[in-house]
Amino acid sequence: MRFCAPPRRLFVLFSAILLALPAAACLGQVVPGTGQRIDGVGDDFEDAEWTFVHNYPKSSENIDENQRYPSGKSANGRWYEGMKRGHPDYLVRVATPEGGLPGSEGALAIRSLYTGIPWKPSFRTQQDDFICNVMYRTGGAISARRIPNVVTRVYMPPFEQWEKRTGPTFAFRLAINPMSPLPKSDPSDPDTYWPGLLVDFRSTADGKTEQDTAFFRIRAARNGRDYTGPEITQTGWWTMGMSVTRDGRIHYYARPGVEDLREEDRIASQYPYGARARSFRTFFFNVLSRDDGKTWSTQWIVDDPAVYVAN
Repeated sequence: MRFCAPPRRLFVLFSAILLALPAAACLGQVVPGTGQRIDGVGDDFEDAEWTFVHNYPKSSENIDENQRYPSGKSANGRWYEGMKRGHPDYLVRVATPEGGLPGSEGALAIRSLYTGIPWKPSFRTQQDDFICNVMYRTGGAISARRIPNVVTRVYMPPFEQWEKRTGPTFAFRLAINPMSPLPKSDPSDPDTYWPGLLVDFRSTADGKTEQDTAFFRIRAARNGRDYTGPEITQTGWWTMGMSVTRDGRIHYYARPGVEDLREEDRIASQYPYGARARSFRTFFFNVLSRDDGKTWSTQWIVDDPAVYVAN
């Protein structure tokens, strides 16, 4: 049997189509905010009665293997305490800071004091988790084939209001199931991995820095290590997002302001820890502090976090 080559005009047509596609399509990225927004997931914090029931003492399993029940949760059922690290101590609906999303009247302030074991300072940097109730409201994890993606707005206060500590202070992260089991030292550890965008502060209080600055840190490279992303050259509102594509990659985006993300706002695309994503479980926020029992973390304000599926 003889196979004939396709006519040259088909090659010309195919090349024209490729040239007409945006660069993003060739790279396989999907801008967060693409597709259908999932109802009942995320929050706009417009309910004036929004509250979080803390149910102290909170959990600190990562430090002392202690899960403390009943766990904390929001009254609207959309957020819950992370049993590994516990929830932030301050979760309060506030008026939307100036320059926020048009029409937004409420946002959520997030802050913490005891980020380690409740009322027992460790004098080391610790963190709390504020987790969105995605998987239990959607009936399960969302397949990477559906291209799940998440967007949030984050208000960064002026640098002089940040905790006087050099190091990570905030994170916006995903919980992802991998295609294949992850290498791990403890077989009982979950296969879930947690890529994200972290905010790191360089404080003049450390005696080494001449001017307060901040930057994004990407979690993580293929080898599992974080690496430095773009500088944060202005405070105020930022739009941050992440998407999961069919090839199992995580794509990271950020831009100042509250406008929708664009292709050019992509700051990284990775297979974190060398893993390929099979499905998306949820997203969450971290706040970090020095956990000295007297110094509060930086106060972060988030608004309108939302989950989309592009397929």
